[in-house]
Parts: sequence; C-alpha cells; structure tokens
Amino acid sequence: MRSKRVSMVLMVFFCSCLMLSGCSKREKITGLQQLNGKEFAIPTGTVADQLVLSKLPNAKFKYFNSVMDAALSVKAGKADAAAYDEPILKNIAAKNSGLVVLKEMITVDSYGFAVRLEDRMLKQTIDTVVNDLKKDGTTGMMMKRWFPATGNPAPMPEIASSGKNGVLRLGTASVTEPFSFVDGSGQIVGYDIELARRIAKKLDKKLEIVNMDFGGMIPALISGKVDMIAACITITNERSKQVLFSTPYYIGGIAALVRE
Repeated sequence: MRSKRVSMVLMVFFCSCLMLSGCSKREKITGLQQLNGKEFAIPTGTVADQLVLSKLPNAKFKYFNSVMDAALSVKAGKADAAAYDEPILKNIAAKNSGLVVLKEMITVDSYGFAVRLEDRMLKQTIDTVVNDLKKDGTTGMMMKRWFPATGNPAPMPEIASSGKNGVLRLGTASVTEPFSFVDGSGQIVGYDIELARRIAKKLDKKLEIVNMDFGGMIPALISGKVDMIAACITITNERSKQVLFSTPYYIGGIAALVRE
C-alpha cells in the first residue's frame, strides 16, 4: 500500500514537471505566420501592437518599458517575439547573441527627414544629398558603419563644414540607435546624425543638434525652434499634412525579433 502511494506521488510530480516544462518551452519560429496567436513583447506607448494585429489578428501581447526589455524577454523565453522598428531590432540582435530578426516584415515603411511645409529649398538640398550618397557608394559605407551584422556601430567619421553660411538646427530624439543615440563619449551620433552633417556640409553651415522627446519634434519644427528633424521618422500621410518630408533614405518598418 505504501509503495503504491509513493508511486502515485511520483507520477503526479512527474506529470507536473512535464506540464511546467511544456508551458515554458516555445515553438521555434522561422516564419512570420507562425506568430499568429503567439505572444508578442511590445514597448509601452507605441502602436506596434495595432500594427501586429493588422497582419496577425490572433496575436497576444505583453508590454515592457523599453524595446530592449521586450527583446530580452524574448531571449528569456517569456514571449515568442518582440515587434518594433526593424533597424532598431537588428541593432539589438547584432549585440545580443541568440536573437534574430525575421526577414518577412509586419509592415513596410519609409523613413525621411522632415522640414517645414514652406522650406522646399531645404527639402531639395536634402533630396540631392540622399541621392548623391546613393550614387557614389557612400550610403553603402554608412550602412556598414551603423548597421553591422554583429557588434556595435563604428565611430562617427569627421565631417567638417566652415559654417560660413550660418547654422542648420537639427531636432532629434537620441533614443533610436542606430539612427540617433548617445555614444560612450556622450556625443549624439548615428546614421541620421551623419546624414545631417553631410547636409550641413552641402549648405556650408554649422550643424547644431537639439535633443528632445520624440513626440516634441514635429511641434518644435513647426514653431521654428529647429530647421529639420530626424530620428527614424516614418513618412505617413497624416504627418505629411503638417511637415514636408524628404525623399526616403531608408526602407524599414515593423519587424519581429525571435530566438535564433
């Protein structure tokens, strides 16, 4: 009788362990459609969850304070995927082994610089710089510098300008690595910052960087506090009613980060 009770206790314990391990084990994800009905880690205060639902209507969500917290929850097995801007997720994956960004996008978006609606000459200058950099191969070098397959972005190159034509003020939010972020020396650097410096050089102006919250950039531009804004800004029809966008310099969108 005693041995029978022991056997039953062991069986219950064994089944409980199986159930617990089954809950913590997540399916290996290799394609976007596998994530329909799965759990996404989403940074609080973003619209990433709504964009995921537009593609995967049965998705579930967990919310985190930052995109890094969301990504680390995926690595720890607390969520099946994290959804956010593709280049930022790629930057995180490059610095955290065991994570990968799926090739198929949830949404596809274009990123651009923005100026005031009446500043068409500045827009034309930005467009010229973007197109010239693509033609002469500089864009390719910038991509390698700021979007390495592994490790941290490379240092910002020196881009000198005499500033004889005055100051060009850039509004940015330095929390969008690798587009705009603060490096180890406390300087604001990134793909957008390098591009802005090249625009300032074209105009022979000194670049002045004004750091602000992302949500404050368009109001600051419209009110004249800055001349242009950039920080991984998606070009949308709604925003285009308020500001004038440059030609797209990066095609990205919302992507899914999963365990490799």
